[in-house]
Amino acid sequence: MRLIELLRVLRFGIVGLAAAAVHYWVVIALVELLHIAPLQANAGGFIVAFWVSYFGHRHWTFSDAVATHAQGASPSFLRFLLVAVLGFCMNELLFYLLLRYAGWPYYLALAVVVFTVAVMTYVLSRLWAFRHAAH
Repeated sequence: MRLIELLRVLRFGIVGLAAAAVHYWVVIALVELLHIAPLQANAGGFIVAFWVSYFGHRHWTFSDAVATHAQGASPSFLRFLLVAVLGFCMNELLFYLLLRYAGWPYYLALAVVVFTVAVMTYVLSRLWAFRHAAH
């Protein structure tokens, strides 16, 4: 693996860990403090963590320099949003399955799915969402 790609993976991991921690603790706070059901709290965690992830990846991991278009959003934002929504759908499905059929405690199931989906997010972000920054 080239050094540049190794550093990109390291930066992705750091940003991803930060976003995963934000996601996890927002869900815990929503469930424990506001008594929101775990699957609904997961959506709240995703929304907050999305912004941590997007800005971290755009400005540090992939250093995306694509200019903002007249519509107000860069192509990388729209692609990353699609990647994140796809990741969240996978996250929510796996979370549901672990809660419903495996009977895991929500905090353990959430930890597993948040980190499992990170691999797919990296691959899609690297190859598609921020592809201009990678060249």
